[in-house]
Parts: sequence; structure tokens; C-alpha cells
Amino acid sequence: MKTLRFVLIPAVLFLLPGIGQTGWFWQNPLPTGNLLEGSSFIDPNTGYTVGFVGTILKTTDGGASWITQRSGIEERLNDVQFPRNAVTGYAVGDRGVVLKTTDGGSFWACQSRGLVNFLDCVEFPLDEQTGYASGWDCVVLKTTTGGAAWDTIASVPCQVKGLDFPEDTQTGYAVGYPGTILKTTDGGTTWVTQLSGTDDFFESVHFPLDDQTGYVVGEPGIILKTTDGGAIWAYQDSGRHEYYFTVQFPENVVTGYVIGSTSSSGSYRGIVLKTTDGGGFWARQVLDSIPSLYSASFPLDAQTGYAFGYLGAIIKTTDGGATWASQSRCVTPYHLRAVHFPGTDQTGFAAGDSGTILRTPDGGASWRNQVSGTRNYLMSVNFPVDVQTGYVVGRYGTVLKTTNSGTTWSRQPFETTTHLYDVFFPTDASTGYIVGANSSNAAIIFKTTDGGGTWQSQNPGTSNSLWSVNFPVNALTGYAVGYRGTIVKTTDGGGTWVSQPPVQSNTLLSVCFPVDDQTGYAAGSPGNYIYKTTDGGASWINQPADVWDDIYCIHFPGTTQTGYAVSGDFESSKSFTVKTTDGGISWAFQTPVSYQILLGVHFPLNPQTGYIVGASGTILKTSDGGASWVEEERTEGRKQKAVGSLKVSPNPFTSFATIPGQEGKRFEMYDIAGRKVGTYKGDRIGEGLRAGVYFLRPEGKDAQPLRVVKVK
Repeated sequence: MKTLRFVLIPAVLFLLPGIGQTGWFWQNPLPTGNLLEGSSFIDPNTGYTVGFVGTILKTTDGGASWITQRSGIEERLNDVQFPRNAVTGYAVGDRGVVLKTTDGGSFWACQSRGLVNFLDCVEFPLDEQTGYASGWDCVVLKTTTGGAAWDTIASVPCQVKGLDFPEDTQTGYAVGYPGTILKTTDGGTTWVTQLSGTDDFFESVHFPLDDQTGYVVGEPGIILKTTDGGAIWAYQDSGRHEYYFTVQFPENVVTGYVIGSTSSSGSYRGIVLKTTDGGGFWARQVLDSIPSLYSASFPLDAQTGYAFGYLGAIIKTTDGGATWASQSRCVTPYHLRAVHFPGTDQTGFAAGDSGTILRTPDGGASWRNQVSGTRNYLMSVNFPVDVQTGYVVGRYGTVLKTTNSGTTWSRQPFETTTHLYDVFFPTDASTGYIVGANSSNAAIIFKTTDGGGTWQSQNPGTSNSLWSVNFPVNALTGYAVGYRGTIVKTTDGGGTWVSQPPVQSNTLLSVCFPVDDQTGYAAGSPGNYIYKTTDGGASWINQPADVWDDIYCIHFPGTTQTGYAVSGDFESSKSFTVKTTDGGISWAFQTPVSYQILLGVHFPLNPQTGYIVGASGTILKTSDGGASWVEEERTEGRKQKAVGSLKVSPNPFTSFATIPGQEGKRFEMYDIAGRKVGTYKGDRIGEGLRAGVYFLRPEGKDAQPLRVVKVK
């Protein structure tokens, strides 16, 4: 029996998080924490991968480094293809998005959006002119104009997940759910259903050399093969109830790979199957340290290949799969629920599930795990004075303390039936408070005056569980919030806690008084309620942010005017960051970077430099208040700069437009197909062009494009 040996070798990465980057950018995982679904390599060194939240990554050095490209969209991208070279390519995704680049991804133009709901696959068989796209809407789209126009050419009886035209633009195959294999011989005008023998979920189809011998994979553990153009499809038994997402035979019909996912004890891990005899036998290996894999690309042969997946996982082989090297980096995959930088934007701590505590000494350029001594969920972290002495609290009465910046953490005695949700030391490392719930989910408040040596229970003034506590000025006046919109206040260091009129909220999860004990904010579930008080909590007004998902944390960094709130929903896997600069009168959504739920936010010194933590080890950073999201190209040293501050007047325009203050500068314009249509001075933008949608950017600068419209 043949066997394969799979060894994971960590790769040396040259990723420099935070250097030259603007907006919110990733610090963990790297280069991204978004799920990667599609990939396309032109040669062993140059390739692209796409995924959630409009993520597009490019490498030009065989994956040693990855450049984040700006897609200009927020939708999930499911597939990408560069048909002939590394310059012209297409990406497709949710809401029927079709993107095109003609300059290797420096600029991606949106060619189509909304024609269908979901596009899962794209295929350009021979060149960049004629291509197909399809998805869950049971239709096939086709272009013969390089994407300038996409037409619906056929309705099909399945939700399409995979397309392959092996030799030309006429004969092709489509697969999907339920158990459907379709074939066309007339360029997609008509599709004939082939007998698959199952109603399972097909994910991928590949005909390596011609239209006769091909493979289909899907779930659960489905591998099919045909040698007669699909007249007969035969099962190749994988023997597993697993998820197979991609099949690829790089050189011939004999040696091929299947990429997917398997579940063990509730945890999903990546798997790679390989055959060297046309599927007679598939050698299988679970990659224990790699999450689910969704896409693979072997650009030239069966030796060098890449696979991509959950949490931005990227792995590479150069020896036919005998060994795989990780090209992505993830310090922790566990949810991070709190982050705190004590009086500095360089040294900080994050805490979360499975007893995770992370520390950075360099503004997040590197994060390292610390030994907490527990596997319990950790909910809050607070370093009251400096980076040496700090506290972490969590479920099952977990109270941890360090006096050496986390080199060691010691557990303090506490009742294990309690769940502790927040800890706060107002002015020093001696006097602090903890809020949470007991085994009956009733409110608890504890206070220490000896640095956690002992904790005294206080009467919380409510029976509702408490989730957040804040003492804005001293150890006497403080607030706690919780279940059913509960707000309690003390002015005597917790000797008495007085219930204030509850607000309209299921649960308040966060409270912040940034400057004094008069002006404060509270938010929680649902997120369309953000409350503000200017009279020490005697009254609260709602300043909604149009966020319906739970707001897990609200933070105003030393000012009552500029603040941030982070939110998300675990079921729908989406997240938002909102910002106010007028004391909550209005809230602006910031460009999303992650689809993972965001659970904590902290700006240690000012409203510019801050950190966000969230689900699956998410750590984000901004150095400009999150105003934009454009990343420096790490390997080439070129920087994209937003041009969103430019004002085109008028827009739309009929004859030409101007850019006030930029009349003498030159700007490049591109059409919706991504073709450059000309260079114009700032006082005659678009003169002589036909009516249409165009994209504008400064000449010679790799910048975020600005959309302009010319009308008749």
C-alpha cells in the first residue's frame, strides 16, 4: 500500500504589520484572518487568492510575502482567475460582484453587481475575452467582451459551485447541488444533465487534459471520475465522511490532489488527498495545525502547489506534498474578548478563550502567548498604572494577577461558581472592582483594597447580572451595567449601589465615562441602542448607530466627543466598527476589514492609535483613527493613498468636471472594464468621453480610485 508522509514546516515570513499602513489592518492572523476561498497562480512565484470582506492577496515571491490589494468592495469573493498572465484577471463573489484588473491588481474595477445574488466560480478557458461565471442563482453568465458586458445565457437545474472548460470555449462542465453534473458543447447555450447517481453536494470539477477524463469532488467524501466525457461517472471511494472543496490534476490524469476539511471532536482541520494512479488509491493526511482548506493551485506541475483556507491559512509544498510549509501566521485561533494598553501604545495585553493571554512589547508588531495556568474563558484585562501589575478575570471565578508584566500569572482565591465579566482598578493597583453573575445568574460585585489579596462582596443593588464596570475619576464614584438595561451607581466606593432608571435594552455589555463622572456612554444588545448621559446617570438618551447586532464594547479615549463601538453577530459571521466625532450625535461605519465578531476596542493615548480584538484570534490596529483602509505593499515598498478627500465637481457631470485645488494636476481614468481611457488635467476631467461610469486616480500613483459618472 502506498503512503505519503506529510510534515508541516514553519516558513520564515517577512510580514511587517503596522509599518506604513493606514486604516484598520491585521495583526493576527497574518497576512489576513479572513477565510480564503479562491486562488490563481500564473507561475510558481506569482499568484492571487481571494476571500471574505473583499480580500485580495498577491504574492510575487512564491508566498514568502503577501500584498493586500484593495478590492473596493465589502462582499465576499469566492473565486479568482488570471487566464493568460499575471496582469489581467477576474474575481467573482456575493451580490453578483465581478471585478477585473488589467494591471496585476493595482486597480480592480467592479464590472457587475446585482445581476445575480451569488457568484461562486469564474472560468476563462483560453483568453481574457470569453468567460463564464455562475453560482447559487441557477444561471450561467457569459462575456465575450472581456467583462464589459455579462449576459445570462442559460438557466440550469442546480446551484453551481464549479465550472471547467478544459480545451476551448465550447465544451464545458458545471457541478453543484443537488448532485448535479451538467455539460455543454455549444458555449453554454444549452446544458445536458449527466447521471451522477447521488444528490449530494458537488463543489469542484476538473478535466486535466481534454474533455474526456475528469474528476468531481464534494461532500460527504465524494470523488467521481469519468473517462468518456461524462457518459459514465464512477465512484472512487474515499472511505470518509468529509468535505472536499477542490480537485486539481496539475499535469496529467494520473497525479492529482483533493483539498478539504475534516471534523474531529468538534474541531475542523485541513486535509490533503493525493493520488498517483488516477484515483485508484488516495493517500490521505490530516494537517492537525491547519484549519479547513478550501482552494488549491498547482501552477506548473505536481511538485509545487499552494492551498488556502479558514483564518487566512496559506500552506505551500515544493515536493509533491511530502511536506507543507505554513506561509500564514496565527498566534492564537481562540476568541479574544478584551484588550488593554496601560498608558502606552506599545506594550499591551489581550485575553480570551481557553485561558489565552497575549502580550505585545512593540505596538502589535509581535504578539506572544503567556502562560495563564487556566483553560477558562477570560473576559477582561486591566493594568491600572503600568505594564507590570495587572489583572485578568473570567468564568468559573477566575482571577489572575501578575506583577512582572505577565511573565507569571498567579490565581487569586475566588468562588468557582461565579462568572466574572469585568475588572477595573480606578487609580492604583490596590483598589479594584469585579462585576459578574453567580450560579443563579444574579448580579455580583466584589471589591479589593489590598491588590486582590482579599475580595469583599458588595450589595449590587440589582438582581440582574452585570457585564461592565467603570470608575472614571477615583475609587468612589462608579457605574456598572448589565442585563435588562440595568444601570447601577455608587458614590461611596461601593458601600451602596443605587439602581438608576433602566434603559430600553436587552443587555448592556459596556459602559465608558471617558473624562469625568458626568458624561458617559453605555451600549449592548441590540446595537441600535447607544445611550449617553451628561448628568451623572440621572438621565440617559439614546443615540442610535443603526447597528442591530450586539455592541460588545464602546470606548471613548480621553474625550467625550470621539469614540468607537465594535459589534458583530456569531450566527451571521459579520461585524461592524462605528465611530463618532460629535459625542454620539452621529455614528459613521468604518470600512470593514474582518468578518469575525469584534469584542473589544481600546485606544490607549488618543483617538488615533487603537486596537480591536475579536473572534478567532482577531487583532486589528489603526494609527489614523480607522479613517481609511489601505495597506502598504510590503514587498515592493509602494504605498496606496486614499483619494477619497478629493472632490469632483459636479459628479455626475455632462461635459467635464473639475477637482478644486487640483486643476493643474493630471489624473488617469479607467472604464468599468478596467481599461485606461485617458489622462486628464484636474480642470477638464472626462472631457470628450462618452456617457458612463469611470474611475479616477492621480497619474502615476497607486491610489484608491474615485468613482465618477458622466451623463448625457
